[in-house]
Amino acid sequence: MMSDIPYSFRRATEDDIPLLQRWRAAPQVARWWEDSDPTHEDLLEDLDETDTRIWIVSLGERPFAYLQDYDPHAWPGHHFSFLPPGSRGIDQYIGEPDLLDQGHGSAFIRAHVDRLFAEGAPAVGVDPSPDNLRAIRCYEKAGFTAGEVKSTDWGRSLLMVSRANAER
Repeated sequence: MMSDIPYSFRRATEDDIPLLQRWRAAPQVARWWEDSDPTHEDLLEDLDETDTRIWIVSLGERPFAYLQDYDPHAWPGHHFSFLPPGSRGIDQYIGEPDLLDQGHGSAFIRAHVDRLFAEGAPAVGVDPSPDNLRAIRCYEKAGFTAGEVKSTDWGRSLLMVSRANAER
């Protein structure tokens, strides 16, 4: 079981931009992420977004993943606008390829979602490509339930939700 592994989450800073650029260019990320070659300025703008919190996830002392959580109600017509106020949306990836396929994705996502619930979020949404079967399995293991496939501003997405009051 992965629950005894010490994941930590810290807010990303401008000092993390080179790491984030390297991770975004990695094949396992670039295939699914909208902007796989962001400029320093693009990432700095992301870090300054007030409705989004960007996290660096570490395994022990080693940074290995990116995670962001955001308020879907901050964007009019967002595909998660059906979620109750206070809900969060998340996006993430593992940047270090040697840590793929070991259960870390579902474990750190579950840990972060539990943190969001503890902060009072009633639900959390995630929206993988319906073709990204690895991500869908990961989210199901982390407690998300698949819903409908929708066309979004970021392409076709499978809407998946985890609710605070659901048995997981």
